[in-house]
Amino acid sequence: MFSGILKHLLILNDTFPYKRVTVTGGTGFLGRFVTGKLKAFDGVEVFVPRSHDYNLIEKNDVERMLDDSQPDLVIHLAAVVGGIGHNQKNPGKFFYDNLMMGAQLIEQSRLRGVKKFLATGTVCAYPKFTPVPFKEDDLWNGYPEETNAPYGLAKKMMLVQSQAYRDQYGFNSIFVLPANLYGPGDKLDLETSHVVPALVRKCVEARRRDAGFIEVWGSGSASREFLYVEDCADGIVKAAALYDERDPVNLGNGREVVIKDLVELIARLAGFDGTIRWQSDKPDGQPRRQLDTTRAFERFGFQAQTSLEQGLRQTIDWYETTFPEGGA
Repeated sequence: MFSGILKHLLILNDTFPYKRVTVTGGTGFLGRFVTGKLKAFDGVEVFVPRSHDYNLIEKNDVERMLDDSQPDLVIHLAAVVGGIGHNQKNPGKFFYDNLMMGAQLIEQSRLRGVKKFLATGTVCAYPKFTPVPFKEDDLWNGYPEETNAPYGLAKKMMLVQSQAYRDQYGFNSIFVLPANLYGPGDKLDLETSHVVPALVRKCVEARRRDAGFIEVWGSGSASREFLYVEDCADGIVKAAALYDERDPVNLGNGREVVIKDLVELIARLAGFDGTIRWQSDKPDGQPRRQLDTTRAFERFGFQAQTSLEQGLRQTIDWYETTFPEGGA
């Protein structure tokens, strides 16, 4: 099986099988890396719809966007997303906006004869107590962790729709499940950001102020798997070019880290040597997260290349350079 994948990957180094690609969320954290990789291929035109031009929650705007871009391939990265606290404050919005974007985009893409649709799900779609490492076949074996269940379920509905449309209409829609992402360019708002950018900002700013401590949500006992954003972009481009099956696919590096250890690593790399105060009255979220990445490697040759320490160093360096005076 894998010898055939290697042959296709050699072709992918020079060409990409779709010439007109629409990337929703293409100006976002992950989207910028995906569009950059696509534009590196000769002859590929990338269209990135902007929110001030197209509201992808509305059917008419989705229709107009697809009519304007005429894509062969749609890569759907746009999402309403945030950390645990933001999910708790906006469960209805996170559910409705993500559900409607996915449902409208897949349906209107089918009606317009789009050749392929790539939907990005979320590791939050997995059941709260999924055995580690998470295998794609376990997606339906329980309810997601409560603090982000509305978001996770809304995104998982794209898998249901993709498989139903493949069965009834022969529509080539695929579904990938990235691990928690991090890297340069991530959101740094402490109210809405995910754990890594929030910790990077806290540690760097505490060091700059010579603060004696930082506060971190939860107990530190939960674990997560983190995927460097450029590695994720590489996996998405490979899946878009080479994968044409109904099965969902995890995108990760297959390694988990306990949050306590993550915080200590970021503090060390950022040069912060103060105290870490755990806010144990705040939720930890899902107890453990680690993905089985076998399917992505076997089906389209994806394997993450960036170690956690290397990726964190690059993220911290980006923050230090981009915000030398703080105030991100």
